[in-house]
Amino acid sequence: MDALYGLWLDSGLSQIEPGQAFMMAIGMLLLFLAIKKGFEPLLLVPIGFGAIMVNIPGAGFLDAPVYDALGHLDSPGGLLYYVYNIGIATGVFPLLIFMGVGAMTDFGPLLANPKTLFLGAAAQVGIFVTVIGAVLLSLTGLVDFDIADAAAIGIIGGADGPTAIFVSSKLAPDLLGAIAVAAYSYMALVPMIQPPIMKALTTEKERQIEMTQLRHVSKTEKIVFPLVVLVLVAMFLPSAAPLLGMFCLGNLMKECGVVERLSDTAQNALINIVTIFLGLGVGSKLSSESFLDLNTLGILILGLVAFAIGTAAGVLMAKFMNKVTKTPINPLIGAAGVSAVPMAARVANKVGLEANPHNFLLMHAMGPNVAGVVGSAVAAGVMISMVGGWAG
Repeated sequence: MDALYGLWLDSGLSQIEPGQAFMMAIGMLLLFLAIKKGFEPLLLVPIGFGAIMVNIPGAGFLDAPVYDALGHLDSPGGLLYYVYNIGIATGVFPLLIFMGVGAMTDFGPLLANPKTLFLGAAAQVGIFVTVIGAVLLSLTGLVDFDIADAAAIGIIGGADGPTAIFVSSKLAPDLLGAIAVAAYSYMALVPMIQPPIMKALTTEKERQIEMTQLRHVSKTEKIVFPLVVLVLVAMFLPSAAPLLGMFCLGNLMKECGVVERLSDTAQNALINIVTIFLGLGVGSKLSSESFLDLNTLGILILGLVAFAIGTAAGVLMAKFMNKVTKTPINPLIGAAGVSAVPMAARVANKVGLEANPHNFLLMHAMGPNVAGVVGSAVAAGVMISMVGGWAG
């Protein structure tokens, strides 16, 4: 009987707490949304599974290694401890993801129509407005965010998961789980969130605007551009160089045409492997102790506000540019200034086709979409540079 009682005490059923059961249910919900609804499955599947694993009582997935007085290893620690600390706390996984994204990105639409860079820049307004909102919300006493926390939360507005993870790992590691889940959730919900905002801020006539064919962009331009972007950003904002550097490296490997094997690896095998461990590492931060509080609710609300403001700012910038330029711009492509590549561009194209069946905006929308990736990385560098001293 004593042996059976001891076995019961060691079981998860005897140790589980309500919060752990709730977070395991959240993990199941993320798996459902990924598998059944198709919401960002590449990330939500490992994130959801990681959330389940880290909340299993007694499993020790997140346990740190234990050493004796002589420095000998007594317990090696849990798998998710190493996944998180090696890949996410150091920022390595988000940077490798950025390299893979760069290898899959075509700067052609941006180079063919450089004006769309302003749309990508405008869409980052949501980031900075939300930082102010987070600080003001903390003054009410409902949540507890300092300026570093607010900066990390604001990056959700860029709709760029790796950037959000990179910034939160530097500025607000305790909030990483909630920030990552919010960022990827809103990226997955782009087709639901953006269209009502786009339609509310544009007229039927504006949505019907047809844009002219983009010019051909030479191979030389595509090779030189990532180098110019990296050097300029590194000189003026070194803190953004890690993200943009890896992004530009991946893009250069794609465009130079002499390292096809490296480009293929970055686009496929490497990014897929890193995505698995990135998702598990993020899921490891969804423990009941760190996730179930008012701060998490505040992050989810502020993240949605950031994303909505970014979308609106991009559309309004396009409307303003139509007042001062001769070549008309369909304001819908301004919404693609958030860096949810390529989903935001597809949404702009879909809404445009609803207004005008001959209105193909996808390639035009890829300009601000790619500019948004660069813009979110620059915004991340600004946040790290300005408020990094408050982190921790």
